[in-house]
Amino acid sequence: MESKNVDIRLEFTPNPNALKYVLDEHILIPRGTAAFTDQASAAASPLAKRLMDIPGLASCMIGYNFVSVTKTSEGDWEFLDDLTRKALKDHIHSGEPAVSPLTLDRGAIAAGTSGTETELDKKIKEVLDRDIRPAVAMDGGDIVFERFEEGVVYLYMQGSCAGCPSSTATLKMGIETRLKQQVPEVKEVVAL
Repeated sequence: MESKNVDIRLEFTPNPNALKYVLDEHILIPRGTAAFTDQASAAASPLAKRLMDIPGLASCMIGYNFVSVTKTSEGDWEFLDDLTRKALKDHIHSGEPAVSPLTLDRGAIAAGTSGTETELDKKIKEVLDRDIRPAVAMDGGDIVFERFEEGVVYLYMQGSCAGCPSSTATLKMGIETRLKQQVPEVKEVVAL
């Protein structure tokens, strides 16, 4: 296979334990993200497997044209940065998909839909997709809607958002405020 020149730009995130790598081409799908938090989940993704094999990385999230990686407390960014860049370049040159099509079909991608969505679920997801997720993706993270019950929106925070010191402020002052403005039935937002 012909070797491609891959431009990889490093971006810092609000989470000191996470970095975002932006590639000059798309590597997943036009919409959504896929998060991997251990070796077992990474088995469904050739790219995640490469990344999770790096000692010192705790998790990774693959987006349209970016990958966020989170290090363990023992991880050293100087060491991990070089290995992460190499894994990304090796993956692009391999021609393999970032995530196996079977995994995509099973709904491993964030922002999937279920057949039992209520009108309020759809409205909440619309606000998240339009107003929240693009901003969070700029910091290498993602917000995934889990459910809405009795005025409470339950979300998963992924990528650089998971474990970020500022995630509580983002959740309460940003996401909760915006959802309450747009969907009056929302009383609270909780991260799972």
